[in-house]
Amino acid sequence: MEQNILEKFSLKGKKAIVTGGAGDLGKAMVEAISQAGAQTVVIDLDDRVFGICEDFKNSGLNVSPIKADVSKVSEIKKSYEDALDILGGTVDILINSAGIQRRYPSEEFPDEEWRKVIAINLDATFYYCKHAGNTMLKNGGGKIINIASIISFLGGITIPAYAASKGGVAQLTKALSNDWSAKGICVNAIAPGYMDTQLNTALINDKKRTEEVFNRVPMKRWGTGEDLKGLAVLLSSSASDYITGSVIPVDGGYIAR
Repeated sequence: MEQNILEKFSLKGKKAIVTGGAGDLGKAMVEAISQAGAQTVVIDLDDRVFGICEDFKNSGLNVSPIKADVSKVSEIKKSYEDALDILGGTVDILINSAGIQRRYPSEEFPDEEWRKVIAINLDATFYYCKHAGNTMLKNGGGKIINIASIISFLGGITIPAYAASKGGVAQLTKALSNDWSAKGICVNAIAPGYMDTQLNTALINDKKRTEEVFNRVPMKRWGTGEDLKGLAVLLSSSASDYITGSVIPVDGGYIAR
């Protein structure tokens, strides 16, 4: 008898790592996969990660925090190894949610800000994928979810580093899927649209840009972390075993407009 469809969405017994899990979107996905049964390690530079994990623990979820600066290759490696220790030496699910945003006219974009955005949004995504990929290949497979953006498809305005990094995340997702899907690792990306997060505070406070955004978003609202929960669980679970190499928009219909 085939597995019940709802059982396919269960993550009971699975081990997960989420980077950027103290951010608005990352926190929501941590909650979702943990509620679905996964033991989760949350990696973030923000000290809020400790309070967030404590709150989740008090709600009965199996969540542990690690503080790390993912712009530094050495801290990426150490945080991954520390996470593996907590998880008993294995990982089934990796969600790369760490990300930053910087806005400057392209002709004035500071060199240091460019390097930082690329380091956190793209380089860290690759390095965590590489570390987790090696573990998953030894263990027969797993699920990797990268966080891209609708800017992976579009150019944006005054965000050249972010656009370059998120375009890179989308292509990296496809490349890793090509390399690993036959070996049991599904690699996909979620591409959030215009979300009500701290990352977009400046945009949300700009009434003119908000009006421009809403003129194109058929749902006429900002997205939230809640909007990512279902897809995060799907892509982490056996319900998505034939989905790989996909970059899936969660954008209220923005791209379709």
